[in-house]
Order: sequence, then structure tokens, then C-alpha cells
Amino acid sequence: MELKTGSSKAIIDMGNRTDDILHGLRDGFPIGLGYFAVAFSLGIIASKAGLTAPEGFLNSFFTRASAGEYGVYTLVAAQAAYAEVVAMCLVANLRYMLMSAALSQKIAPGTSRLHRLLMACCITDEVFGISIAHPGYTPPAYTYSASLISTLLWASGCAVGIMAGGLLAPNMITALSMSLYGMFLAIIIPPARHDKNVLYALLASFALSGLFAVVPFVSEWGSGVRTVVLTVVISAVAAWLKPINIEADESA
Repeated sequence: MELKTGSSKAIIDMGNRTDDILHGLRDGFPIGLGYFAVAFSLGIIASKAGLTAPEGFLNSFFTRASAGEYGVYTLVAAQAAYAEVVAMCLVANLRYMLMSAALSQKIAPGTSRLHRLLMACCITDEVFGISIAHPGYTPPAYTYSASLISTLLWASGCAVGIMAGGLLAPNMITALSMSLYGMFLAIIIPPARHDKNVLYALLASFALSGLFAVVPFVSEWGSGVRTVVLTVVISAVAAWLKPINIEADESA
């Protein structure tokens, strides 16, 4: 029985797509385990803001950003305006626009615009890392499956954290909440040790955050507005005074 060329090509494509899915699940699962632990701490904070486990699961599933979610839950607990929440998420997650632009260079020519948009929506720091590191062009199925398994564990961790927040003793909840701050410190300390400009920006953010909380008029702003203003101003001043030398950075 003779097999048509079109049918054999379809079988090969389906086999390749299955391999891409399995590869993505394999690479995304360890990321998801790390996500679960961090999201558990976020769930503790979300429980303090009054969110239920299903609400936390849905929010984490569609957000997938620790800093952004932390800002959201903090603002929800403070009963901030919707505009503050939206502005916080935009500022905290702007880096994903740059990551999506970089990932577009790893997508095969001819890939549909829909696939490109969906792959951009799957981007997190870690999923971006493994997608960029994928040999050759990055298949959409690989990014989808890696994002799916890691996102499910991320959202589940938040939901479990919310449920635990209603069962654990208050002192244990406070202790678990500190793990998120430890994660933030682990992110900012290494680059600050190697780059004095980053250190100066961090010190300025600490000092100005405390100052903004007590200065008349500014202290009356919502915490979300103060954070957004400080983020934009400090980063803009740092970029103006100490711009990154692209040529030196690439040579290094």
C-alpha cells in the first residue's frame, strides 16, 4: 500500500509536535516545582487580602508574575483603586515586552501571528530562558507545554497558600510570608554586589520609599501610586546618569 507524500509529512509533523510537547513538559516541570514554593508564599499574602482559593488560582494562572502579584495583593488589601493596580502591573511587568521581542527572533519564519501572540503570552522569566536556550527555532508547542505545566503548579501553589493561610497559626503565617522577601533579596543582592550603579539605585529606592511615606502631601498618595512614581523616576534617572555601555556589555 503506497503512502501519499502529504500523509507522511503530516505524520512526521505530528511526531515532531509530540516530541516538542514532551520536551516542554520535561523542562517546565522543575520550573513549576520552584514556582509552587514561591506561589505558596504569595497565597499567604493573598489570604490576608481576602481572596479565596479559586480567585487566587485564576489570578495566578493568568498573571504568572511574582512581583506583579505581590503588588496586586498588597494593593487589594489596601483597597486601592483599579487604576493603581493596573499601573502597578504594567510597570512591574514591562520587562516581558522586551523578552517577547527577543523571543520573536527564535521563532521560525512562516509561523502564524496567532502562534506568535500566544507564545508572547506564555512568557515568564524562566520560560523565556528555556525557550531562548532551545536549539534552533523554538517550536510553539514547546513553549506552550512548558508554560502550561509551570503555570498549573504556580496557580496551585497560590491556591494552597490561601487555604493554608486560613488554617495555620498567625505566627506561622507571618514566618512563611518572609520567604517572599527572601526571594526578592536573592534577586537584587547579587547584581548589586557586582554593579555599584545597581546598588546606588537600590539604596535610593529604600531611602525615598521611607521618605515618601512621611513627607506631607506625598504621604497621602496611595502606596501603589508612590511605588509606580518611584519606580519610573529612579529607573529613568539611573538610565540617564549611568547608561549601559552596549558594546562593552556584548564584548563581556
